[in-house]
This record gives sequence, C-alpha cells and structure tokens, in this order.
Amino acid sequence: MARKFKLEDKEYDVEHLSDSAKVTLTSLQFVSSRITELSNMSALLQRAKNSYVNSLKKEMLTEKAGIILEDD
Repeated sequence: MARKFKLEDKEYDVEHLSDSAKVTLTSLQFVSSRITELSNMSALLQRAKNSYVNSLKKEMLTEKAGIILEDD
C-alpha cells in the first residue's frame, strides 16, 4: 500500500516525490509533531501555573485571616 499525505486539502503519494521532497516531508512531519508536543506541554505548564497561583492565594488568605483553609 502506498503511503500518502495530505497538503492543503490535496492528497499526494509519497512514492512520487523526489528524494529531496521526501527529506523535506520528513522534516515537516517532525516539526509538526514537535509543535503538537510543545503545545501540549504549554497547556500542562499553564495548568500547573494556575494551580501554584491558587495555592499561593490560599496561603496568603490563610496568613491574613488566621484561618486554616484546607481542602479536606
């Protein structure tokens, strides 16, 4: 079965590409994969940041009010 890829809503057969185009396609696939990976990492880090901000706010309120605000 021939490998195919889609570019701008058109499907192409990898076997019909020149060697140079195949190398470029491999690079494009790598970059696209890294963009997805970094986007996922960014979302994860944003969630962690939000959690740290919330923890810090809770700690500051506890210190100011003198009341322990636990999540039990």
